[in-house]
Amino acid sequence: MHSRVDVAVMIGSGVPATFKARGRRVCWVVLVNGERRGTAFASRGEALECQAAWMAQLAKGQAA
Repeated sequence: MHSRVDVAVMIGSGVPATFKARGRRVCWVVLVNGERRGTAFASRGEALECQAAWMAQLAKGQAA
């Protein structure tokens, strides 16, 4: 099975309260097959790093 790993931006009401308390209005999340995985990230770069880790983990599982 081929898995899809995406990075999505969340704006407004989707942003966690802890981010809003620090004045952040956006965050990024990682979606695996359309389902959110893990935490929200303050930067797109952090989310992309998490995406790469998910893709590597899934590739290992498919190679087995």
